[in-house]
Amino acid sequence: MSTSLQPPHEPLPQEPLSQESAGRAAGAGAPDTALLDNPAWAALTGPHRHLADINGAAARYQQDVSPFVALADIEDPRSWADLAELVGPGNSFALAGVRDLPEGWSTGQSGQGVQMVATSLRAEPDTEALRLGPQDVPEMLDLVSRAQPGPFLPRTVEMGAYYGIRRDGKLVAMAGERLRPPGWTEISAVCTDADHRGQGLATRLVRHVAAGIRDRGDTPFLHAAAVNTGAIRLYESIGFTLRRSTLFHFLRVPDNAVRDRA
Repeated sequence: MSTSLQPPHEPLPQEPLSQESAGRAAGAGAPDTALLDNPAWAALTGPHRHLADINGAAARYQQDVSPFVALADIEDPRSWADLAELVGPGNSFALAGVRDLPEGWSTGQSGQGVQMVATSLRAEPDTEALRLGPQDVPEMLDLVSRAQPGPFLPRTVEMGAYYGIRRDGKLVAMAGERLRPPGWTEISAVCTDADHRGQGLATRLVRHVAAGIRDRGDTPFLHAAAVNTGAIRLYESIGFTLRRSTLFHFLRVPDNAVRDRA
């Protein structure tokens, strides 16, 4: 229900928020929606700077935190050269929002996604939602391996607040915070064990995570795979609005990328 990659297909049309919807999303003192065009860069150079490695116009999350990288300007060849130096030839990473790759760069896996913003979401705490931490990571990784919500690594839990619901002591559902551009927080890793779906656990956790986001003055947003139409319908039904479509890539740095810069 999050950003798990699927085979590429025909892109969805861009659907920017109307002025009315944007106002509902943020109200007075609205955050800058332009930051959502490159949210990883805004997060890595802002609230998540302590989790970032930065080289010029390229940034990445530290090892075991997240596979995502970001470029200050995807159209600038220098950004790609900085990225090649930062990640290293032959190494892989995840990048969103790029349609045309530079010559010599290729994608191993790509997927069409959508970005959605909370415009009328009812955020409310849930007494059954338990805060998850480093001690819960083995269970979180196990749930992710079965539910496949998208990339989740041993230190992803450091990106924000994660919450779960247990049944008979077993973690059966979770959701949490990922990218944090200034004024915004992404809800991610929304997943439920197959034996416990249909009980509304994911919706409850999304509302709970959103309550914490709203409490600190941020606006929730999220990404979903475009082919995951069930999740998109659910998010729309609880108060999210489609903002735009985007592409997610898993890329590998070409072996000659750094040498070509010299």
